[in-house]
Amino acid sequence: SVPMWRKNKNELTEEDYNNFFRQRHFGFEDPLAHIHISVEGMISFKSILYIPSRRPFDFLNPDKKGGLELYSNGVLIMEKCEDLLPDYLSFVKGVVDSEDISLNISREMLQKTRELQLIKKNIEKKILDELAKILKNDREKYREFFKNFGVSLKSGAYENYGADKDKLKDLFIFATTKREDATFNEYRKEMKPDQDFIYYANGSSIEAIKDLPQIKHFIDKDIEVLALTDPIDEFVIKMLEEYDDKKFKSISETEDVKEEDEKTLKDYVKKMKEILEGEVSSIRENPNLKDDAAYLSSKGEISIEMEKTLKNMPNNQGFKADKVLEVNPNHPALKKLKEMDQASEEFKTYTKLLYDGARLVAGLDIEDPIAYARNVSKLM
Repeated sequence: SVPMWRKNKNELTEEDYNNFFRQRHFGFEDPLAHIHISVEGMISFKSILYIPSRRPFDFLNPDKKGGLELYSNGVLIMEKCEDLLPDYLSFVKGVVDSEDISLNISREMLQKTRELQLIKKNIEKKILDELAKILKNDREKYREFFKNFGVSLKSGAYENYGADKDKLKDLFIFATTKREDATFNEYRKEMKPDQDFIYYANGSSIEAIKDLPQIKHFIDKDIEVLALTDPIDEFVIKMLEEYDDKKFKSISETEDVKEEDEKTLKDYVKKMKEILEGEVSSIRENPNLKDDAAYLSSKGEISIEMEKTLKNMPNNQGFKADKVLEVNPNHPALKKLKEMDQASEEFKTYTKLLYDGARLVAGLDIEDPIAYARNVSKLM
């Protein structure tokens, strides 16, 4: 009998494709989408590919090998040919059959053949086109896909020094402070005419991000902020640098203020800076904080979120963000601090409490939780 991939698309039903997916043990439930390819020309091949509807349990195992079944003229040459897919699409399942690939070719030689490279390029483009189509026509289905495999696409944009970032950047969706999710393109279209940056914020969830002290300022100004909830997100954004001529900017990155002139620094700020020597690189007043007394932002390449992510990496090299303590001069706690005798123990305790509180809000550990708890009780 004729293998399914050699049949005409119009003689096959959705059910045929779904049954084939299960018969081949590509997965237990119906796939999210299938792509049936038939190419004639410089290279001829036929292929049926599937995007699974859920990630396999061992999806994140680095030793797990993906790959497609490779046939030469209907004869199986290799059960898992990894070289037919870029790493970031290794979740795709399916079969490829080409008479242009020699039957008795060794595995090592196969990788180097021009035929294999051409097939790979063709397959990659077809899969990305299919994903773009789902994104455009069936957002719900795409959300489902992205929840499962978005992290693969993101790592594809990040790896190899961002070689693939331009083909992938329009397939990313992020939750935002205004809608369930948006692509960079959708965000860009809705930007305010005078908005210079594409703003983003990091946090464990959209809810946590909406609670950040510095976000209220953006929400009040009706500026949409992308919510990056996956540790890899910020690495991808840094790799992209900009989208459609607008640079990305973290809402936790301080505006480039000239290193405050020592003469204009308020006395109390100078004193706080002295007490927190080695912990923060500068302290500045920020009346936009609204309900919060103090907040930690960062400047330079490494953000606070990156510091936390890198800390958990096996070869952690102790990267630290360059931290700035922003204080809200209108907050009752700061008003009280300003009235204190700056040489007093009390001023020192207050300063450390504000700093530790800001570290906790930023999700960073504090050096001495016991002292922190005692100081809070003492002041109460």
